[in-house]
Order: sequence, then structure tokens, then C-alpha cells
Amino acid sequence: MLAREIEEPFNSKDWLYEIKWDGYRAIAEIKDGANQLYSRNGNSFNIAYPLVYNELKKIKHHAVLDGEVVVINEDGKSDFQKLQHYEDNTQFPLCYYVFDLLSLDGQDTTSLSLLDRKKLLKKLIPKNDVIKYSEHVLETVIEFFNAAVSKDLEGIMAKKIKSEYHTGERTGEWLKIKHHKSDEVIIVGFTEPTGSRNYFGALVLAVKTPNGLKYAGHTGSGFTDKMLKETYNKLKPIIIAQSPFKEKVKTNMPVTWVKPKFVCEIKFTEWTTDGKMRHPIFLRMREEKKPKDIVMAKVKEAPKKIVDTEDTKQGNDMELVIGKAKIKLTNRNKIYFPDDAVTKGMVIDYYQQMNEYILPYLKDRPESLKRNPGGIDDKGFFHKDAGDDAPAFVKSLKLFSESANKDIDYIICNDKATLAYLNNLGCIEINPWNSTTKNLDKPDYMIIDIDPSDKNDFEQVIQAANAFKILLDKAGAACYCKTSGATGLHIYVPMAKKYAYEQVKGFAHFLCTMVSEQLPDFTTTERNLAKRGDEHIYLDFLQNRRGQTIACAYSLRPKAGATVSTPLLWKEVKKGLHPSAFTIHNIHDRVKKMGDIFKDVLGAGVNIKKCLDRLS
Repeated sequence: MLAREIEEPFNSKDWLYEIKWDGYRAIAEIKDGANQLYSRNGNSFNIAYPLVYNELKKIKHHAVLDGEVVVINEDGKSDFQKLQHYEDNTQFPLCYYVFDLLSLDGQDTTSLSLLDRKKLLKKLIPKNDVIKYSEHVLETVIEFFNAAVSKDLEGIMAKKIKSEYHTGERTGEWLKIKHHKSDEVIIVGFTEPTGSRNYFGALVLAVKTPNGLKYAGHTGSGFTDKMLKETYNKLKPIIIAQSPFKEKVKTNMPVTWVKPKFVCEIKFTEWTTDGKMRHPIFLRMREEKKPKDIVMAKVKEAPKKIVDTEDTKQGNDMELVIGKAKIKLTNRNKIYFPDDAVTKGMVIDYYQQMNEYILPYLKDRPESLKRNPGGIDDKGFFHKDAGDDAPAFVKSLKLFSESANKDIDYIICNDKATLAYLNNLGCIEINPWNSTTKNLDKPDYMIIDIDPSDKNDFEQVIQAANAFKILLDKAGAACYCKTSGATGLHIYVPMAKKYAYEQVKGFAHFLCTMVSEQLPDFTTTERNLAKRGDEHIYLDFLQNRRGQTIACAYSLRPKAGATVSTPLLWKEVKKGLHPSAFTIHNIHDRVKKMGDIFKDVLGAGVNIKKCLDRLS
């Protein structure tokens, strides 16, 4: 099970916190004396660390353990370089810190909660100078992290108390919070040495992007003479003639290129605006990792200029500069999703990263602002009027609201700056009108909201969605599906401003009635909950009214899991689908791979009359 990285620690009664050990991750299998100790990639540690291997025999149960092999240096800290060269450092204690239990006496324990697994583990580990139970603290994480910083440790781990063990997955239920900013990069070359230096001058580094390898800088700092020699001997057999970069790379000395085979970890101060490491220092080779294993999603494109303006107890206040617009971002470290450790800053960053996919569904549309400034545990409130506080770069349009019986100055979100402004107000989700300022009375699409009750399972939602798909295929109407980001699905049919809202609503009502007649046991068009009962999915056609709003494609939702309203291919709308699979952590990678599969919603509209003729 792997961890995601976050910037700041947070206190929560639902999480526990451990030291982040600086060593080799290792799995131990103990069974009838045929013990195995191996790395994440399956490489055996039996011979490399015989002290640990032999001590495992003292555990009198069949078990599978997860932990970290470390060497403790003279300062009492885990020391990765001494571990890498343990044969020269055998005077230092070698330990296997165990933090999880995957199996005990033939019983799989991965579905137990973490706290229950650790309780079993603590009883299992004998008092031993080599095999040690990795202790944890509860709630007092700020003090714990500060203590780790004061002792110059690598950082801490945050783990959800109720988390199951997800083998091979990187989830938001385990988080790493580093003291030193570091990242893993790929070695693609080395420069000639100068002066009295032997072997090479600097390593040339790269990160993975969807367009191939990208130059990330070079470093000659952090090496001992022995490390220079060892690294050079690893790279010499894989020398190649051609640069792996499409771009031309400038270095101080000529470069010898190598195959992108080895991964190393680099400490640095920040990523520059052109995507390079500032002040990089070599920390270690990561021979247990392969270039294909390295997740580069968080680097990857240079951020816009961000200038620190002040530090507050709630977190960093920052100024985001986009073109001529300046947006003060407040309390970026405030926790918005407590169970998922997602902060306000991460929400803002998500929308900035996804802007090219989201803005087409917001352009020229009045926004109904749903604000949750206290995070998802805050019920929040709706806010429609731009007001006097909106900055000059934020566009707005004054419209009469029948429900409010007054003019409202609706914000129009056409650019990244306005998007950041809305997110900073606490808009976790973005809710645009179905029509634009070019024709406010004629929507661009029809929406059917498949809205289940608590007693409906999602398989019924999928069945209802596919019933609409079959019906619309018969009608000759293109249709597109997305998750609501909560418990339902949304079906869109392009209208291209051809029809008034009443006409579109009438067509949607007709379709919902037909599907409800096909699936009467668990669907209804009855809006009143008391009348429809709590065992029926509501097929909502009333979303097709002027001024009605719904979370747009790729919008976050203020729900546990930090879920995203995600466009789907129809072949994905099948058994096993669930909205919880699409979150703030994986949508950018999805659209990078698939593109915007929802874009035709804004394309050519259907002919309602022809659709009705085909159905009749």
C-alpha cells in the first residue's frame, strides 16, 4: 500500500501518525522457517540483511509483515546512505520497523481497520533489538511533526485509523508529510568532471510527462568520492549516443547520455516556473524503483507565479498572479475534506490544473455559487450576487430573479483568475446555468438527473441510465453520461440553443415517463419524497428550467472522498461502476489520457420533433 504526499500536517481524531522511516520498504513472510524478506519489487533481502532475516525466526506465528529496514546512525536517526553501504557500516544498529500486518496464521487481515491490525501486530512482535514495532501517536500531529523537524527526521506518515490495507494502491488514506522537499527523478546522463573531481561532474535529470521525458535540471552536489565511483559504474554500461529529450538541454559541460534506467531521489528548494528543480542535491539512488513506477503528476507543468504574502496559523495566504489579475488566496492549508486530508489549497490547485477542461462548461454562463468556506462539514450556503467585494477582473451580469424577486448580479466565470477567486470564496463545486448570455432562454443541453434514495443501490442507477441510452439511441439523439459526484448519474443531450426551456423540459419529462414505465419497481417521476417513497430513484426532469443549476463536468463535490462529477464512456456505465472511483487525485491523469470525452455536449443539437417521430 502506497501513500500520497501532502504539504502540511493536520490534526484529526480519525487519523494516527508515525515516523517516516528513511530506509528500504520490506515485506516479511514468516512460515515454518521458510522465511522471506523482500523489497516492493520482489528483490530478496535475505542475504543483504541476514541479521533481520534470522531474527524473523523468533516470531512464532505464520505472518506477513510490512515495514522498513533502516540503519540507525550516531545521531539516532535512520540513515539511508549507511543502509545502502551496510557492509561498511555494520557497527551501526540495523532494524526492521514493522508498521502493518497483512496476514496472521493463515487469516487475511487486510480488511481489518489499521488500528485493529496494529493492535494484533504489537502483540505479535517480540521484545527484540532488531525487529521493532513502529509506534504511533493520535491527534497531536502538529507537535509530533515539529518534533520530527527539530530532530531533522525525513518526515511523518498520516494514516486513517479505519483504513483497510489496499495492496499495490496509492490512496488518500495513507499520506506522507516530508520535512525535506524531495522528489524521485530519472537519470538520463552525466557531464564531464572538472578540476580534481573524478568520474563525472553532475547527473542530468528528467521527469516523465505525457509527451515524453522533460529536463528537470542537473546536480553535482551531495556525492562522496565512493558514491561518484559507484554511480559512474552503474551508468557506464548503459551509455547511449542520442539525447532522450525533444528539447535542447543547456549544461555547463558536455553530456554523456544514458538509457533512462535508474531512479534517484533529489532534495531541492522548489520547482521553478519552467519545471526545473532549484538548488538540487543528490540524496540517494532508488534502485528498488523503476522509471515506470515514478508518478510525475504533481510536477509536471510549471505553476503560475505564486508569491507568498504572509503566514497565518490557519495556513499560508498567498497571492496568485494570472496575467494582470492578482488573487489573494487565504488559508490554503485549511482542511476541507477531513477524512481525505484535502485542503483548500489542493481544491484551488485542482481547478487551476483542470481549467482547460472545466472552463468550456462555464464560459458566458451565470453562476449560482454554493459556498462551503468551512469545508464539507460546513452545510454551506448559496450566494448569487457578485457584490461590491468582487475584484475588477470578475465579470458579472445583472438579471432579474423571480425566486428572489429582485435583480441579482450573477458572476460569469470565463477565465482561470475568476475560477481561483470563486474557489477562494469556498466554492468547492461549480454550478453554471444551462444557457449562456448569448441566449439565456434557450439551453445548450438537456439534463436528466438520476437521483437515488438511500435505499437504492447503484446497480439500479446504472440500469436506469442504460434504459435512457437505449431510448435515446432509438430516438436518434446523441447522449452523454457523467457521474453526479455524489450518488447518481447525469445524462446530457445537446440542444445547441434551438429550443426554449419549456420545450426541453417537456421532452425530458416525456423520456423520464417512458423509462419510469419500463422500470416501475424502483424509478419514478414523482418529486415529492413522501408520495414517491424512499425506495424509488427520482428521474428529475426539472433541472431544465431557466436559472436551474447543477454541478458542471469535472466539478468537485463537497462529499467525503473528494469526488468529481466525471464524464463517462457509455461502455463504462456497467456493473461495478461507482462515483467514488473518480476523485480529485485521479481525474487529471484520466483527462490527460482520454481527453475531454464530454465536449460534444456543446456541439450540434438534436431535433426534438424527429426524435419524437422515431419513438412514436
